[in-house]
Amino acid sequence: MAIKEHKITMLGTGLIGMFYTMALHNQRGRDRVHMIYSRNEEKAKQFAKDWDIPRWTTNMSEAIYDSETDVVVIGIPNYLHKEAVLTAAKAGKAILCTKPLARNAAEAKEMLDIVEKAGVFAGYLEDLIYPPKTLKSLESVRSGAIGKVNWCRSRETHSGPHSDWFWDNEKAGGGAIIDLGCHCIEISRNFIGKNIRPVEVMCWADTLVHPIDAEDHGVGLVRYENRSVGQFEVSWGFQGGMDLRDEVSGSEGTIWLNHFMRTGFEMFTTGAKGGYVSEKSGSDVGWLFPVGDEAHEMGYINMFQDMFNAIDENREPIETFYDGYIVNAIMDACYNSVKSKKWEPVNLAVWRGETQTKEKNDVDKLIDGQYFLIKEERMPDGQIKLILKDKNSGKITQKYITEE
Repeated sequence: MAIKEHKITMLGTGLIGMFYTMALHNQRGRDRVHMIYSRNEEKAKQFAKDWDIPRWTTNMSEAIYDSETDVVVIGIPNYLHKEAVLTAAKAGKAILCTKPLARNAAEAKEMLDIVEKAGVFAGYLEDLIYPPKTLKSLESVRSGAIGKVNWCRSRETHSGPHSDWFWDNEKAGGGAIIDLGCHCIEISRNFIGKNIRPVEVMCWADTLVHPIDAEDHGVGLVRYENRSVGQFEVSWGFQGGMDLRDEVSGSEGTIWLNHFMRTGFEMFTTGAKGGYVSEKSGSDVGWLFPVGDEAHEMGYINMFQDMFNAIDENREPIETFYDGYIVNAIMDACYNSVKSKKWEPVNLAVWRGETQTKEKNDVDKLIDGQYFLIKEERMPDGQIKLILKDKNSGKITQKYITEE
């Protein structure tokens, strides 16, 4: 593989633009930001100075068409994503877009069609697929270590986003679900299998804390064609930091992941000298949970490595615009379910995974040709107890086995 040095146009100087630039300029990285765009002139100038970026502008088109850059990274508000993608595709640049891809599935489908028609590289910057623990866990699942994934629960909660536009239902496309649920949904898709079609959704959401039109809490169940379920829990009203956790339950094992709290770094301080602890920490006094390397722990380093390797290798990255579209379609079903209070179908204009999922029955293990094994357990006295179901009568019994 020929390793290239990519010059990047970064759209956005907010928190996500900062994290992206931090990751890209990590140590002696070869891919660096050469043009920064912000809607605010002072922010653009200061950001360029802070990160040693040669050029800045408040004109999006000028930033995208910069003659020296070959990649456009979109880190601006949701309602500006489609405009940025359209312009970058016309410019023939590789495009990397932050999550969520769009405000709804229709908008996401337009963006997918734009990049595919233009034939440009397009990567979906879903960072929470890329933390080291998550990548290792996904390897274990795909190797069969925990059997068939039956249930995946993903939780992201904190006290709310940093910028004003997030709180605007129209500009963002929703509230906590579209902000945080997009992460959780895609995490579950990866563990369950991105080739397995999401079928229907049951979702609750409400505005419990903040004086806004969008929801600040949400819980949802996404049922897949192979009967697996993805569950998400999101909140903009959680106090105590940012809680990122995943649980994966398989027929042969379990995975628990804790990304941002109780990860082994705990510190107590009286607050004699305050300062930044970690994103959404909420306090700099008392027991704190600092994060050693946020850019790495949040997946940004591995994410950009995958994206730029994919560009150089002329392949798809782990996360594509198509994945972003599927996530938007699932979130549309979530919002429909919130209104109807019923299970709602996931409507997909395009599906590229399995067309029919064969349901594998992992429980039909026969004992003595007559009984289905329900459970096997070693008891305190050393005997092994079997819970059995007669295949003919359906009667459930138990049997003890003493090892010699």
